[in-house]
Amino acid sequence: MRRPKGIKTRKAVAKRFKITGKGKVLRSRAGRRHLLAGKSPDRRRSLGTAKLVDKTDAYRITQNLPFSH
Repeated sequence: MRRPKGIKTRKAVAKRFKITGKGKVLRSRAGRRHLLAGKSPDRRRSLGTAKLVDKTDAYRITQNLPFSH
């Protein structure tokens, strides 16, 4: 017997974003992949921290993550 087809999570979005306990959306920063020798240590450290997504974009992201909120 086949399982019923339900709503699915957009896996590409799930890999890129994380939802906090209060429902805010976190993203990683760009520029941390390569050419790190030319960036200062302070800059490299700050690139490692997560940043909040703007609320205008957060709505579209949460729509693609149905089980996160």
